[in-house]
Amino acid sequence: MNLVWLMLPSSSAGGKGGGWQMFALIGGMIAVMYFTMIRPQKKRQKEEQNMRDSISIGDEITTIGGIMGRVITVKEDSIIIETGADRTKLRLIRTAVGINNTAQEKQKAEQEAARQAQQEARDEKISEAAKSRKKSKKNRED
Repeated sequence: MNLVWLMLPSSSAGGKGGGWQMFALIGGMIAVMYFTMIRPQKKRQKEEQNMRDSISIGDEITTIGGIMGRVITVKEDSIIIETGADRTKLRLIRTAVGINNTAQEKQKAEQEAARQAQQEARDEKISEAAKSRKKSKKNRED
């Protein structure tokens, strides 16, 4: 992108008229910044909030501090998890949850099932194509 011409003074009398070009350049820079930095960050924050809102009893979670446990109570602004074999209970605020391991496992299983279904469909198409080629070859020989 060669945007140098936007910054050059205009050829009109008195050098006036170049102001709109500067505003266009600044507006373009703001738009690029919005689409490359601000929008993706807001999308990640929304996904994290949805993950925290969807926590239910029995989910395996990992906190942002690295503590792993199973959710035993869910309240409006906090959760209680059970950790370790000695069943230590910890009360945490929802924003302390970093990963919902149960939801990630379900998502990975769904993705794997979809991949496997696609692979089976491809294999079926390939085998049908091979059968049709054999039939056409046999018909040509006869």
